[in-house]
Amino acid sequence: MPKPVIPEEKRRRRRPTRSGTVLSERLIVETALRLLREHGSAGLTARRLGLALDCDPSTLYRYFRGMDDLTLAIGDALVGQALAGWSPTGEWRADLRAIGLRIHAEYVAHPQAALLTTNRVTGRAHELAADEAVLDVLRTAGFALPDTVRIYHAFIDQTLAFAALDAASLTLPQDSQRADEDKWRSTYAHLPSTTHPRIAEAAPLLAKRMVTSAYPTALDMLLDSAAPHQGRGEPRDQTPPTRTRTRTRAK
Repeated sequence: MPKPVIPEEKRRRRRPTRSGTVLSERLIVETALRLLREHGSAGLTARRLGLALDCDPSTLYRYFRGMDDLTLAIGDALVGQALAGWSPTGEWRADLRAIGLRIHAEYVAHPQAALLTTNRVTGRAHELAADEAVLDVLRTAGFALPDTVRIYHAFIDQTLAFAALDAASLTLPQDSQRADEDKWRSTYAHLPSTTHPRIAEAAPLLAKRMVTSAYPTALDMLLDSAAPHQGRGEPRDQTPPTRTRTRTRAK
């Protein structure tokens, strides 16, 4: 049975590893991200982490309940890194666009980690802060609560879905990546208009666009569809009118 997680303040007082490293959740997550980048998901094991940190693998269970708990921490760390330094401008569309692009870019920068974490719900601090920020942007802009939840759902899932899709392409061997991209020029561009008229006319544009991420375009389309719903509900922070209590006459 996994050992209980010890509070962070107690871990900091523990003695360093054999090489003098003082362990922390942040250091373990950063090391895990490096191992994922170098070895893929198969390389992220307690044993390999212990070797990289110069500690006994069992020590990791003082910080995380298990490797799955570490996976959730990795996902939460990516969200935290994505939104570091972000602050709302008061323009709901620009704010949501910035949040989406930041999160997508952070996951794409760590594609191996993205494949492990984009479909997970961490319930950790950075994820909660991101969700609160998105919901607050929408409610403050005047979206009704049902519309807010609907747009939030589509926004978050779209962002993570494109992050996973783009990350999957980036984790392919380079030869496979190039072969997939070359198909737009070697195959699609040479299809005759007699058999594939629509592909033939679009081939030059497809060759340029299909090797890039469609996420920015999809995000703009989502925001366009959300715009007509603005103002259907009261802003979250608007003070409701004061109600006067009616007195009952004494009989």
